[in-house]
Amino acid sequence: MASTRILAVNVGSSSLRVDLWNVPGPAPVTVLRADRIGAPRATVADGGREEETPGFPDHAAALDALLGRLGPAELDCAGHRVVHGGPRHREPAWVTDEVLADLDALAELVPLHVPPALRVIRHLARARPGLRQAVVFDTGFHATLPARAAEYAVPAAWRAAGVRRYGFHGLACADAVAQLGSELRGRAVLLHLGAGCSATALRDGRSVDTTMGLTPLEGLAMATRSGDLDPAIPLYLQRRERWPAERVEHALNHECGLLGLSGVSGDMKTLLDRAGEPAVRLAIEVFCYRAAKAVGAFAAALGGCEQVVFTGGVGEHAAPIRAEIISHLAFLGAHLDERANAANAPVISGPQSRVAVHVVRIDEGRQIALATARLHRARQA
Repeated sequence: MASTRILAVNVGSSSLRVDLWNVPGPAPVTVLRADRIGAPRATVADGGREEETPGFPDHAAALDALLGRLGPAELDCAGHRVVHGGPRHREPAWVTDEVLADLDALAELVPLHVPPALRVIRHLARARPGLRQAVVFDTGFHATLPARAAEYAVPAAWRAAGVRRYGFHGLACADAVAQLGSELRGRAVLLHLGAGCSATALRDGRSVDTTMGLTPLEGLAMATRSGDLDPAIPLYLQRRERWPAERVEHALNHECGLLGLSGVSGDMKTLLDRAGEPAVRLAIEVFCYRAAKAVGAFAAALGGCEQVVFTGGVGEHAAPIRAEIISHLAFLGAHLDERANAANAPVISGPQSRVAVHVVRIDEGRQIALATARLHRARQA
């Protein structure tokens, strides 16, 4: 089978990653990343090399810089991670004017991710005219949610307007499931912990419940996002402080979570270095408690829990956070091997643990590339 050359594009709120894949190759040929987009100085990673550069005003400028480093590579097509597909888009799809119009209508639900992703798609169309582009949706993995998990207790008119639980981090979940393969247990909870955080209940590798909802704001405490809170709180702030909806939305996305609790930072590494400070310690405790509580809830939903899987930047690298979360789950029979945990080993549960605990280093780019290659081959068939 001839290989398919895919450009996998992953847009973050202030970052952009571009991977060149030869599918079905096991790893990307080239990995390029720009961070701190919008800041006066940016960081560009090219393979194992990282350098500081003058800042990029937006994602389009960052894309131009990364494409310049990529050079005149021949590409079959490009695939983009898009966080939200809404009710109409669960499966990967080719970019069309109709698809873009649908996604424009969803942009306000995920203001940190969907608008920059759409700008990158449109800019790439201008930079590489004729290059076919696909979109791969984070929400697609959670299309298997049963109605009892997906539906909110709201009127039928709201539900008809698309108000329901969609779930996110789907590409990360899919990659973890694929990597675990036969090691994946029948009843597992995946904790994706990074700047954004979610828990997903997996039954035989399929999503049956998840903590994020209509938007990625619901669920666990995150770096700067509040996660779950009383829905009356935004209304209270609007009445008491006379805040417009936009001010409340910005605060919930950018001023809450670890940053809001600690008053220091939303970055877990920074907080662990200052864990002796009371406010910082509280932020860490809330973060871990909320994650462990989600595992307990999903154990009830699954009728048991045989496996906990950690992914994401915090989940993959922060051993003290994993240890604190698992310490809350001793009632399930979960215990860590301290040495394996300190080494970020793939399996960190101790021999006496009734719950297998794994650390999986996910690659969303791989799932983007594989899904786009399938679209490309189906079109050629």
